[in-house]
Amino acid sequence: MQTRILSADADGYAAAAGIWRAGGCVAFPTETVYGLGADARDDMAVARIFAAKARPRFNPLIVHVANMQAARELVAWSDAAEIVAHAFWPGPLTLVLPLREGAALSPLVTAGLPTLAVRVPGHPAARDLLAAHGGPVAAPSANPSGRISPTEAGHVLAGLDGRIEAVIDGGACPVGVESTILGLTGDPVLLRPGGVPVEALEAVLGQPVGLRAEGSALTAPSAPGQMRSHYAPGARVRLDARVRQAGEVMLGFGAVEADLNLSPSGDLTEAAANLFHHLHALDLMEAAGIAVSPIPERGLGRAINDRLRRAAAPKG
Repeated sequence: MQTRILSADADGYAAAAGIWRAGGCVAFPTETVYGLGADARDDMAVARIFAAKARPRFNPLIVHVANMQAARELVAWSDAAEIVAHAFWPGPLTLVLPLREGAALSPLVTAGLPTLAVRVPGHPAARDLLAAHGGPVAAPSANPSGRISPTEAGHVLAGLDGRIEAVIDGGACPVGVESTILGLTGDPVLLRPGGVPVEALEAVLGQPVGLRAEGSALTAPSAPGQMRSHYAPGARVRLDARVRQAGEVMLGFGAVEADLNLSPSGDLTEAAANLFHHLHALDLMEAAGIAVSPIPERGLGRAINDRLRRAAAPKG
């Protein structure tokens, strides 16, 4: 298969929507990372996502929709969902809610769970593309399963060229880490830290958000992005490093000497935007290891550290 590069314009969106209607897979930019999309109602199309990524079938997918009303048609909506959706949609927040009876989605999307992860992305290209398609799109990150998430079209092609029909080149993703996943099947629970800090969710909800305990790689996840080894470069990753060791390259944060620096000024927003881009670049250096400076565990630092811990986890 030859993977086409489509432009982020009306012609590109029309071509991508046509591929989706025909059961194909198209990668597209969101504000977080590039997603690998297929029509969420088509069993064979969704199965092709898993095949292209070599993704475990027990790992559920996020469904992307054009607006809040489209989300309400797929899940049992709640007052809490209304509050956070109005505050953060469109944007980097995914909500996990009970799947609505008759939603007509492929069961592969939910991996057999009674819940659905759904979001309205904020990237203009993603929103225009979803509007052109006119239906729900299942879309995990557009990379081989377990590897570094893509924040540019070139990253997508490096991992999936020849496995998917097309990628829409919409430039670099501005947020740079995946969406926050908030479970709303009971009391609010943070299922995955991401582009919306938990502190912002708590401020809007007016109550604490529970934290899900880390799961085992052998346990089926309750939401996307919970595999213990994930977002991994080929080189081993060593966290909370003050200096590089022999054979390592250094990923810095703040005023430190490094091969690449997430944010010399210590800005967590800049660091999140650079995270996967810098990991891709360091991985190409083919060093024995990547040493990573300490990152504060606050705000977007929580999401950055989550991705780094999974990148550093033992593989397999």
